[in-house]
Amino acid sequence: MSGPENRPPTVRDWQTIGVALSLGFTVVSSLVLCIGGGILLDRWLGSTPIFTLVGVVLGLVTAGYSFYQLAVLAGSQRRRRGGR
Repeated sequence: MSGPENRPPTVRDWQTIGVALSLGFTVVSSLVLCIGGGILLDRWLGSTPIFTLVGVVLGLVTAGYSFYQLAVLAGSQRRRRGGR
């Protein structure tokens, strides 16, 4: 069985895995930190879940910005290689 599914990983495969792991970690950590900070602030101040909601919005904005940075980076690399 020497099909394409049994080939050893290439450098490009490892780069793709690294980018995916990095992006996943960035998204999860930004959401956990922002939402967790909002929950802690709400408990500490005894307020309604306003800081939790602010944390959700801030976490989503941060995650969206990370996606934007990745898209800009991928576009600049594609242009540098002569792609579209």
